Amino acid sequence: MKRKLNLALWIVAGILAVVFLVASSTKLFVPKEKLAGMGGAASRWVEDFSPGALKAIGALEFLAAVGLIVPVALGIAPVLVPLAATGAVLLFAGAVIMRLCRGERATIIGDLVYLALAAFVAWGRFGPGSFTRQTQRGVLSRARLRRIQMPSQ
Repeated sequence: MKRKLNLALWIVAGILAVVFLVASSTKLFVPKEKLAGMGGAASRWVEDFSPGALKAIGALEFLAAVGLIVPVALGIAPVLVPLAATGAVLLFAGAVIMRLCRGERATIIGDLVYLALAAFVAWGRFGPGSFTRQTQRGVLSRARLRRIQMPSQ
């Protein structure tokens, strides 16, 4: 069960990371005017934000993408993964609120799906699929293995 949960959490985190990388790259590198015209009515929200605000949102999305994968992949501060997922929940909650304020109910579904996925990763990595618990289990098993392999004195 734990292996299936861990696999599901990795898959969802990977999907979110790709979504964030694509979204952040457009916000960071595409001019506001071109960005507003790219997605038709679904991208009209861009008009409500300054170019600096769009770059800041893009930077937060890039950090979320990196934070969902890199800390564990490099073995450095795996606690950043659930924190990045929590940040992703906040980003998508902001997107949902913005869409509700603009009356864009038809385009809110994608944001709600991504919000749910980010919440799943945050819940899983803070709780039953925590990297800390997995690491502790690994340390305990290695310690037991050393005791078994040590010749008795």
